[in-house]
Amino acid sequence: MKKTAEQIKRIGLIGNSEKPLCSRVLSRAAKLIRATGRKVFCDQATAQLGQLEVTVCASAALLARRVDLLLVFGGDGTMLRAAHDIAGSPTPMLGINIGGLGFLTAVPSDGLDRALQLLWRGEYKFEKRALIEATSQQNPHPVRHVALNDIVIGRGEVSRLIELEVYVNGEPLTRYRGDGLIVSSPTGSTAYSLAAGGAVVFPTAEVFALTPICPHTLSNRSLIVPLSATIFIKPISPTPPTILSADGQVISVLPPGDTVTVRRSRHSLRLMQLADSSFFEALRRKLQWRGAYNL
Repeated sequence: MKKTAEQIKRIGLIGNSEKPLCSRVLSRAAKLIRATGRKVFCDQATAQLGQLEVTVCASAALLARRVDLLLVFGGDGTMLRAAHDIAGSPTPMLGINIGGLGFLTAVPSDGLDRALQLLWRGEYKFEKRALIEATSQQNPHPVRHVALNDIVIGRGEVSRLIELEVYVNGEPLTRYRGDGLIVSSPTGSTAYSLAAGGAVVFPTAEVFALTPICPHTLSNRSLIVPLSATIFIKPISPTPPTILSADGQVISVLPPGDTVTVRRSRHSLRLMQLADSSFFEALRRKLQWRGAYNL
C-alpha cells in the first residue's frame, strides 16, 4: 500500500458545524497534512468552520473530484450526508468521529495524529459499501432516492397502525401491520434496524435486512434476503399517511396503492479503514458486548 499512499497528495476536508469540537480538529488536521507537503481542499462551509486558508470547492461533489481522499469530521450523520453528496464517486472517505456512538466514523478525534501516520505509511485498506435505492411510482414522475443505511416506509405523526404488503422478487412475503418497515443495507444494520430489533450484519455482506417496526404480529421478525433481490412494498391503509424516507430524510407521502421498489443501487461507496481496524472489535467496544470474550 506504500505506493498507493504516496499517490494521496490532495486531501479534502468536510466538517460538521454542529459539533463544537470540530473547528479545532479541522485546524489541526490541516496543519498535520500540510506538514507532509500535501495539499488541503475543502468546501466553503468547512473552510469557514475551521477558519482554513485552503483551496475551496463549491460543493462536496466537486471537492470529491479534485482530491484523492476525503476526511469527514463529525458523526455517522455527517458521513451519510457526504455519501449522498458524492454518490458514485470513486474517491474514498475516512470518517473522524467527533461526538458519540459511530460505526461509519472509524477514527476517534483524539486518534487523528496516529491515524494520519498510519495513512502516510500505507497501513490501510478499502471497503466497498453497497448503496440501495428506492423508487416510488408517483404521478407524474417516479421519485428515486439513494441511501447508504436504509429505506423506511413508516407512519407519520398519527399513532395508528399502517398495513404494508411486501413482495420479494415478485413473490408475496407477508402483510405487515405496525409502525412500518425498515429495509437496510449491510452498512445500515447497526443503525435504525438494530434499534428496531434487527440483526447485526457484517458490512460487506451481500444481503438486505427487512425489519418491521413495532409489528402487531409478534411472530414478524427481521428477515435477511439477498442483496440481488427486488423488494416491492405497497401501502394498504388509507389512513394514517405513509411516509417514505431514506437515511432519515423524508422523501414523500405515499398515497394508498402506490408501490415502492427497493433494490441495490448501481452506485457504491468506498470507505477507507485503517489496517488494524476491526468490525468485531468495534461491536464489542461501541455496543459494550460482554460474555466469554476476555476484554
